[in-house]
Amino acid sequence: MPSHGIGAIRSSLRCFKEERKEMALIVQKYGGTSMGSIERIENVAERIIRVRKAGHDVVVTVSAMSGETNRLIALAHEISKRPSPREMDVLMSTGEQVSIALLAIALNKRGYPAVSMTGWQAGMQTDNAYMKARITNIDKDRIHEALKQGKVVVVAGFQGINPDGDITTLGRGGSDTTGVALAAALDAAECQIYTDVDGVYTTDPRVEPKARKLDRITFDEMLEMASLGSKVLQIRSVEFAGKYKVPLRVLSSFEDDDSEGTLITLEENAMEAAVITGIAFSRDEAQINVFDVPDEPGIAYKILGPIGEANVNVDMIVQNIGENGKTDFTFTVPRDDVEQSLEILNAQLSSWEGVKISSSDVAKVSVVGVGMRSHAAVASTMFKALSEVGVNIRIITTSEIKISVGIDEKFLELAVRTLHEAFNLDKAAE
Repeated sequence: MPSHGIGAIRSSLRCFKEERKEMALIVQKYGGTSMGSIERIENVAERIIRVRKAGHDVVVTVSAMSGETNRLIALAHEISKRPSPREMDVLMSTGEQVSIALLAIALNKRGYPAVSMTGWQAGMQTDNAYMKARITNIDKDRIHEALKQGKVVVVAGFQGINPDGDITTLGRGGSDTTGVALAAALDAAECQIYTDVDGVYTTDPRVEPKARKLDRITFDEMLEMASLGSKVLQIRSVEFAGKYKVPLRVLSSFEDDDSEGTLITLEENAMEAAVITGIAFSRDEAQINVFDVPDEPGIAYKILGPIGEANVNVDMIVQNIGENGKTDFTFTVPRDDVEQSLEILNAQLSSWEGVKISSSDVAKVSVVGVGMRSHAAVASTMFKALSEVGVNIRIITTSEIKISVGIDEKFLELAVRTLHEAFNLDKAAE
C-alpha cells in the first residue's frame, strides 16, 4: 500500500468539535470490550454521532463482542484439535460480522445512515497466510462511494480477502491494524483507538498508583513500550502507523467524551523531551543459561538458530568473554516457550562435552524515552536506584531509546516504583 500524506496533527479532540469548521475524515476503532453488550454498542453509536454532528466523515472499524472469538475457537477445538487454518478464518470472521451489523442498526435507528462492510467488502486485500495474514492493499472505492452518500461506514476489523478469494484474518491485534491501515489509505486526519483505558500511562497504574497519563508519546517510544510489555496497543498496529505517519490517539470508550487521551505521533522537540517517558515491564520471561560451550565463531548461531527456527522470540542476550576455549551464553525467552527451548538445546548440544544448561524465571523491567539520545547517565541513574533498594540485576540489554534489565520476579513491583520515582515520572515535564 502506498504511503499517503497526513494533514497536520491536531492537538486535541476538542478541535474537531469546536475549532475546525472544515470537514475532516476520522477513523475510529472500538475493541471487544467497547462492543461487549447492546448497551455498549448503543454508547458507541452515540459517540460516532457526536463526531458526525460536528460535520466530519467517520469510518469505524470494530472487533467482535468481548469473548466471542474465544467462544468460536473453543467450538472448533471441540471438533478437532488441529482445525484447518482456512476454516478457522471463516469461523472467526463471523464475530466481527455480528458487531458491524448491530452497530449499523444502532446508527440507522438514530437517523444517521450507516452501512456495514466486511473486510472483503471494504477492499481489504491480504496475502495467503491464514490466521496471521498481512494487508497488501486496500481498494477504497466502495468506502469512498458510501462516504459521498453521507453514510457512516462500519468496517469489520481483523479480516480481509486473499488473492484466491478466501477469507483471511490478521492475527492478534488485527482490528487495531485494520483501523490504522484504513486511516493511512483514506488520508484520515486521525485514527482514534477506543479501548478500556483512557490513554498511555508512564507505567501500569495498578503497580504504581502515581503513574501519570501521557498527553503524547512518539511512535518509537510506543513501539518499545508495546514490545516490552505495555498492552495498550498491539506492536503491529504501531509499526504500521509509524510507517505511514498516521497520528494515533488512544481513548477510553467509558470516559467523558472531552477526554483527549494520548496522541501517538512523530518525534517532536526531542531535545526538550523528558529523558524517560515510561517504565514497561513483563512478568512472563525465562532466563536460559548455557555454560562451557566452545568459544568459537558461529557459536551464537548454533545455540540460537534452532530456537529461532521454532518461532521462539529470543530477547536479551549476553555472551561472556571466553576462557580456556570455553564461554557461557545467557538469553531470555517468553516463559511459555522455555520448555520447548530447553528441548531444542538438549537435542542440539547433547554431543558437546561438558555443556551444562539451566533455566530460571525472571521479570523484565525497561526504561523508555527518546530523551536518552541527548541525555547521559540514564543507565547509571537506573542501576543506582535499583541497587539502593537491593534489586540485583541478572542481565541487561539496551537500544538507542531503552534499557532493559532482567531481575528476580519478586522484586518487579519494587523496581517499577523505584524507577518511576528516580526519573520523576509522576511529574509532567516543564
